[in-house]
Amino acid sequence: MSIPAGTDARDALWQRALDLDGADPLAGYRDHFVGTDTDLSYLDGNSLGRPLKRSVTDITSFIQDSWGGRLIRGWDEEWLELPQAIGDQLGRSVLGAAPGQTIIADSTTVVLYKLIRAALAAVTDPARTEIVLDTDNFPTDRYLVEGIAREEGLTLRWIDADPASGVTVEQVRAATGPATAVVVLSQIAYRSGFLADLPAITAAVHDAGALVVWDLCHSAGSVEIALDDADVDFAAGCTYKYLNGGPGSPAFAYVNSRHLAGLQQPIWGWMGRKDAFEMGPGYEAAPGIRGFLSGTPAIFGMLAMRGTLGLIEEVGMAAVRKKSRLLTAFALELFDAWLAPAGVQLSTPRNPALRGSHVTVDHPAFREMTAALWDQDVIPDFRAPQGIRIGLSPLSSSFAEVYRGVAAIRELLSGQESGTRQPPQADGEAAGAAAGAAGAAAGFDKTADVPLN
Repeated sequence: MSIPAGTDARDALWQRALDLDGADPLAGYRDHFVGTDTDLSYLDGNSLGRPLKRSVTDITSFIQDSWGGRLIRGWDEEWLELPQAIGDQLGRSVLGAAPGQTIIADSTTVVLYKLIRAALAAVTDPARTEIVLDTDNFPTDRYLVEGIAREEGLTLRWIDADPASGVTVEQVRAATGPATAVVVLSQIAYRSGFLADLPAITAAVHDAGALVVWDLCHSAGSVEIALDDADVDFAAGCTYKYLNGGPGSPAFAYVNSRHLAGLQQPIWGWMGRKDAFEMGPGYEAAPGIRGFLSGTPAIFGMLAMRGTLGLIEEVGMAAVRKKSRLLTAFALELFDAWLAPAGVQLSTPRNPALRGSHVTVDHPAFREMTAALWDQDVIPDFRAPQGIRIGLSPLSSSFAEVYRGVAAIRELLSGQESGTRQPPQADGEAAGAAAGAAGAAAGFDKTADVPLN
């Protein structure tokens, strides 16, 4: 990667980036990904991971040989078993889950709906009529829980989460009690990157006699997870972020083995039936985790993630997490040197033990600036009202890439201050409308709060 324009080769932070890349034991894994040989700075791996180069070969081979050569025979020979086979690999390499508890199925929204409804069905105490959730969880999670509460006539108990941090054990203990049925939380807050204490919160929920459903969308593949050790009840997560499954790749469901016998999920489809090909009357769920399938598995969407799971098994999640901490720590060094003096606010915890793999920074100019950054091949994402998330994927991100990206943010802010670029409008709605109109003219609003969490 070339030195950024305007950077002195003797710049201490640039040299530090080069030194960190030189000492990085995972640096060579960056070469496995498409597009990493360019000067593009990709700071959005927490929304959509880069594709692996091997995925091009894997998908081409699948079309020519498996699909094109074996045709419908592929279902009997391999495809029907892929949801659980890849689920077990995901459980083993990423989730800390023993075999038979994880399966690939549906979108995150549908998987979460199944799990929350299944968790509620497993609660037999009629006095438990409350679902606990937090105000800053990802919209899908909140909307789902609101809809389920309306369907089931249940009460919502909200934890008022600080957007700059996240849900704490103390808040969970205060919100749960004899009326609590299910608690729904994200391990990493999608705005701030705050890393919740999953084991302690799970224990607190169990102390209250309730069940917990964890959303792992921002943690799977970026932090170490031990679902079995923490005795987590249910968990879901997407595979297109740190697992590089590609746009719309299917989500996963985890169900603790102690819940599987007799558990009921609400979307009965032919693939989740005990004998799917009997095509008979009535529904009897397949035993175990396979009963959480509904329709035909999305085989195409599973192919790409297998490559990343293989890499993670090769290096181990401990090494992935170590690099994640180093990447975000370097981003904070750049923030302190360049962005804080320009009035940018940090919305991510400084303590690395409380931080996932993205850093959020806030400034009134960021809504307008995001489109300009994209045009310069610097790709963060924007989160309303004024946040930029710097999402760093340990296997594919480099320290020089982080330097280039944050340097571009610094330069645009400097231009705002010097008047060489149009300053943001004081009226936030007017600024948003103007930026949205500009984005719409280009076919996509780069400043929108894109719902890919």
